[in-house]
Amino acid sequence: MTLNDKNYDYLIVGAGPFGSIFAYEAAKRGKRSLIIEKRAHIAGNMYTHTDHGITVHDFGAHIFHTDNKEVWDYIRQFAEFNGYQNQVVANYKGTLYNLPFNMNTFYEMWGTKTPAEAKAKIEEQKAAALTDLGDREPRNLEEQAISLIGTDIYEKLIKGYTEKQWGRKATELPAFIIKRLPVRFIYDNNYFNHRYQGIPIGGYTQIFEKMLDNDLIDVRLNSDFFEHKDEYIAEFPRILYTGMIDQFFDYKFGELEYRSLRFEHEVIDSDNYQGNSVINYTDAETPYTRVMEWKHFDGLSDDGVTIITKEYPQTWDRTKEAYYPVNDEKNTNLYKEYAKEARQHKDQFIFGGRLGQYRYFDMDQVFNAALNEVRKEFKIPSSFNFAHDEEH
Repeated sequence: MTLNDKNYDYLIVGAGPFGSIFAYEAAKRGKRSLIIEKRAHIAGNMYTHTDHGITVHDFGAHIFHTDNKEVWDYIRQFAEFNGYQNQVVANYKGTLYNLPFNMNTFYEMWGTKTPAEAKAKIEEQKAAALTDLGDREPRNLEEQAISLIGTDIYEKLIKGYTEKQWGRKATELPAFIIKRLPVRFIYDNNYFNHRYQGIPIGGYTQIFEKMLDNDLIDVRLNSDFFEHKDEYIAEFPRILYTGMIDQFFDYKFGELEYRSLRFEHEVIDSDNYQGNSVINYTDAETPYTRVMEWKHFDGLSDDGVTIITKEYPQTWDRTKEAYYPVNDEKNTNLYKEYAKEARQHKDQFIFGGRLGQYRYFDMDQVFNAALNEVRKEFKIPSSFNFAHDEEH
């Protein structure tokens, strides 16, 4: 028996969102796929499970948020979503602040009560700290952060958290990273500024179970692509790969950098441990970056316990799971070499997802990228709406 014993049209490496969406859409077009997944479960980092009646996100908090209506309608084909909005609290050495940075944060930090007062305070701190900035663009994350929100908020709510998260000093990180954090001069604690937000009732795993429940899709868990890489390449005409692109090419141009994470889950005999879904620990001394309390994400009752997860950033090596690409100039240039190599093999290989395309994707961006790959592969017009199987 060969590895492609059923004459599959596609081998898909990874049962996360990118691979699952592609397999689902390929099956709707009569194509047969084999998905191999090195983990013991589907759904990638969006995997959830239920414990004590509480939905636990095994790999950190996943709140779906988007302005892309097609993507929002698409994912809601597979699950009902609640109206959850992420309202994060920051703990800096025992003092609590609202996130994202908004008028509540500024009041807690300085006692300012109007946007004009808050802006004046920020401008005062910028002028004192960035005397040489002038008209030039910020060169690193520290300069970018101070130019947005001043020194107090940077020192208390950004510096320690970010340096823990990325494992390097803020002055060594690119400025664009901090642009993901909104600054608002209104009293609004909604972390995301997107029109559509929520969490699927019952968790994310069900979404991928429904996608992959098809006679034209076979899934093999605990299967490492690299144990039979040469045979797979020889036997499969088309391979969608969602793992690390540098590993696929045997690190021939060098090793890309990633960040890893470690999660500690704990069941606690309490109805309410911290009073909020997510609390970020922004000082440098606390080893974890945030604590999630899962019952607050869906508001469901339970049997008198609560479950929390502490998230610890880690230095990545080849024995650990890669979570974030490190998109600084050095790694971006190295990735371009791998992307160029990938284009030379585009007739057989497709690379997708965070690791395959070496870029930070939010969930909605992964969904959108996967649907666009389906458009490209099957020559589907851009006007086609996957959520409704019709043209706009």
